[in-house]
Amino acid sequence: MKSDLPALMEARGLDALIILGDAMHNPAMTYFTGVKHVTDGVLVVKRGEEPVLFYHNMERDEAAATGLQTRSITDYNYRDIYEQEGKNPLRATARLYQRMLIDAGLTAGKVAVYGQRDAGETFGLISGLQELLPNIEFVGEYKDSLLLQARATKDPQEIEQMRSVAQSTVEVVGQVADFLSRQKDVGGVLTGEDGQQVTVAKVKSLINRLLAERGMDNPHGTIFAPGAEGGVPHSQGSPDAPLRLGEPIVFDIYPVQAGGGYFADFTRTWCIGHATPEAQALYDDVRAVFDTVMGELKTGVHGTVYQDRVCELFEAQGHPTVRQNPLTRNGYVHSFAHGLGLDIHERPSTGRDTTAEDVLKPGMVITVEPGLYYPERGLGVRIEDAVYMHPDGHIEILAPYPYDLVIPLKS
Repeated sequence: MKSDLPALMEARGLDALIILGDAMHNPAMTYFTGVKHVTDGVLVVKRGEEPVLFYHNMERDEAAATGLQTRSITDYNYRDIYEQEGKNPLRATARLYQRMLIDAGLTAGKVAVYGQRDAGETFGLISGLQELLPNIEFVGEYKDSLLLQARATKDPQEIEQMRSVAQSTVEVVGQVADFLSRQKDVGGVLTGEDGQQVTVAKVKSLINRLLAERGMDNPHGTIFAPGAEGGVPHSQGSPDAPLRLGEPIVFDIYPVQAGGGYFADFTRTWCIGHATPEAQALYDDVRAVFDTVMGELKTGVHGTVYQDRVCELFEAQGHPTVRQNPLTRNGYVHSFAHGLGLDIHERPSTGRDTTAEDVLKPGMVITVEPGLYYPERGLGVRIEDAVYMHPDGHIEILAPYPYDLVIPLKS
């Protein structure tokens, strides 16, 4: 949580954070500002002090709405600085940032840099700043960053936002299920009233419209992968692929609040009309593991303990796992969970990049998503719910939704 930042910064020897870029679709910035139309801002977070947001005058109302201390970048008169620096944009921008940091009281110490901007431009800017502010040590954190550690646990306001996004997401899922159920079976292929086959692209068009109506963006797309494509965990599904009755479809949907706030992450596997015995058997195996792990989930346990438990359960069913062979492409091929928040994948991790910090703690939101994949057999099954680990130990599914494998046709 944000309240953990001073202690985390002290533990890492950081005197300040600088966050660059927009306040939309920029998780590090959005964490402090919320989703606001503030472009190319600069946020200075000194340890133990209130953050200061530098903004452009054209967005002064949006900047004020963040509730942060604010200062106008426009007041520094970049045009004059540009002329003074021989019309060199890099030197002029570095000089501009130098003046802003000095005014924020930041002239020395160890400073971590965050945000989403062009990598080359940012590298050039920080290099130029280093020359102008030699008493500051600018550092970049990789993977297990301070902000990811802080964001791993959520406060009640964050949880309310995540619960709302998750519930809106399952409303969309329900409408997609209803749409599919109202189509027809023509020769084993799902077909609309217009006589045209229902394709992955048609379903995704519906999904995007329904999400937009609920104030959500879909920046990373949606997995709607039938048959063999569902046997590859992150295959999104070929747009022209028709939907065949009885064929399993992995439906993984992960929208975000419009402008780039908190994500949902949710998966169901469906068969339309009926399920083949092979698909049903695979689904039953995944569901049994899902239910077992959900029943055992608790705080205070390192995430890898549950990863091992999922492997153990699948292996007992006769499926290969990444514990037996990290390179396997069949069976259980990924990790059982990940953190969720302003990014789809946050801390904690239960996969190959785990650290000692990846203990499940009160306040975390994680996914639980066991799955089995056999692409050569045209099969893939995954079930996923996002759960909130309450301070009292209670585990809450943020947006409950039925686990039915088969979507019956109404016609």
